[in-house]
Amino acid sequence: MADEVKLLGVWASPFSRRVEIALKLKNVEYEFVEEDLQSKSDLLLKSNPVHQMIPYIDETWKEGFPILPTDPYERAQARFWARFIDEKCFPAAWKALWGSEEPEKAVEEACELLKILENELKDKKFFGGETVGLVDIVANFIAYWLGAIQEVVGVELLTKEKLPDLYDWSDEFCSVFHESLPPRDKLVAFFRRRLQSTTTPTSN
Repeated sequence: MADEVKLLGVWASPFSRRVEIALKLKNVEYEFVEEDLQSKSDLLLKSNPVHQMIPYIDETWKEGFPILPTDPYERAQARFWARFIDEKCFPAAWKALWGSEEPEKAVEEACELLKILENELKDKKFFGGETVGLVDIVANFIAYWLGAIQEVVGVELLTKEKLPDLYDWSDEFCSVFHESLPPRDKLVAFFRRRLQSTTTPTSN
């Protein structure tokens, strides 16, 4: 079965990397297939998307590292915080970083949401305690991508001074999963090109 696993993704995407981290935690061998989202492959077009991919991986491959807690309440909590990150934190951070009609308000809203995560993390090493779990994996954008984009656009959301626990968590996460994260310089260059493409005026 392992030989049949193909991960269709984009190297710079935090969503692709989430699945990659989950597969590695479960010791599942896979083939990464780079996709061009402007010209999607036939394989991608005919593949049905599986929602909540990481829980699916955890339930499909029982061996390896458990990504979700066994306790029903803790499982529900993990899913709640994962949704909070995807539905609240990610959109707010993206809006604050890439500009809005009210930039100060956007940054304030994003920081408030990150503070909620900071309070949930408290003094724990990871969101689930001493080991990595679903919430940590879903928060990979905050741990790694956020810093790269901050460097490019000059907007600070996650800093040691503002959010010390979340900042330390991000360092720990990146240290553990550095092999599953894109090269920092390549990612920064990618976002610099994106910024230039949105700020360079087009000629008539």
